[in-house]
Amino acid sequence: MKSSKLIMGSLAALGLTAGMSSAQAEVDRDAIAERLKPVGQLCLQGEDCGTAATAAADTGNGDAAAGGIDGAAIYNSVCMACHETGAAGAPVRGDADAWAERVDQGFDTLLDHSINGIGAMPARGGNPNLSDEEMEVVTAYLLEPVMDVPEVGADDAPVEEAAAEEAAADEQEVAEAADDAAATDEPAHAGIDGGEIYNRVCMACHETGAAGAPIRGDADAWAARLEQGMETLYDHSINGFNAMPAKGGNPNLSDDEVKASVDYLVEPVQ
Repeated sequence: MKSSKLIMGSLAALGLTAGMSSAQAEVDRDAIAERLKPVGQLCLQGEDCGTAATAAADTGNGDAAAGGIDGAAIYNSVCMACHETGAAGAPVRGDADAWAERVDQGFDTLLDHSINGIGAMPARGGNPNLSDEEMEVVTAYLLEPVMDVPEVGADDAPVEEAAAEEAAADEQEVAEAADDAAATDEPAHAGIDGGEIYNRVCMACHETGAAGAPIRGDADAWAARLEQGMETLYDHSINGFNAMPAKGGNPNLSDDEVKASVDYLVEPVQ
């Protein structure tokens, strides 16, 4: 009887010990898993790692920013690992002394640092999929305890409107300058000696009336022709018309040289 009680007691003790060991092992496994849990997630470019991912994070305070972007959520998901602990020299959120010199640089400079990185801080906090708008909102959230941050997007419309007005004014100025140039500039052939070309190429017909050519200075012969306009007379002289060959038979003359000779030819009857 005593032997049986002794055996039963030993078995009970062994069972209790085994149960305690199993429970302790479970606790140890949980602790190990917690210690091994990654501090962040790898986010590949092209994956939905920006607003959609951060919006699901528990912010604890429900703060939201412009355009539906939750700056607190992005901060808690991406930025707090350094800006709550001071890791890698990051200024802690709300630490006025740590932020004093940085705040003096202005919000735009600090936003640029957030987007492009500075020192040990990677661009966009290490998440390349965060947009500029998201970075503006999360930077404002980070800085609001230590400085007056501008309202996100508040100045966009006035700036865009001013830029549009400036562009329109520039276009108007260019158009007016072009009109002035067109009104005052002489034609390209104005500086060419049309008389010299006429005497060398054209006078053989236009001084004698050969082949029915209208003589220079004969108002009656030129009347109907002048009514066609100078552009038509230029075209006839350059490309030929009836018995008159193109460019008076000299293909080496430029269009402007032909126009200059035409001006000289009709000058007495205009």
